[in-house]
Amino acid sequence: MPGDFAKESGLTDSKILNIKFLTLGGADGEEATKLKLMQVEGSGGQADQTHIDSTLGFSYITVFVKSTDAALARLKKAGVKPIARGPATLPASLDPSLALTIVRDPDGNFVELVGPKSTK
Repeated sequence: MPGDFAKESGLTDSKILNIKFLTLGGADGEEATKLKLMQVEGSGGQADQTHIDSTLGFSYITVFVKSTDAALARLKKAGVKPIARGPATLPASLDPSLALTIVRDPDGNFVELVGPKSTK
């Protein structure tokens, strides 16, 4: 993931993300269980929970949603706001049909919502 998009969406402070998906089990496509692995270029240093590369332990989960607009509307009603611009459409090099939004859970962990912007 390009550094400018990672900053724009609130994931990092412009560090590039190297993301790999491992497909688990025998299923393919939308039915498959996938494990997302991510490496932050140049990560390390002091933990402060500013970005996903500045935390220790569990700090980040991705939730795939059918509509990021609908998910954000529900979160707004609950008083939850994105930590940066969201939903942010993924770059053409990834999948521009999807958008992501980063919010925090009550413990401050990052929650990434990924899906189409709407289900028109």
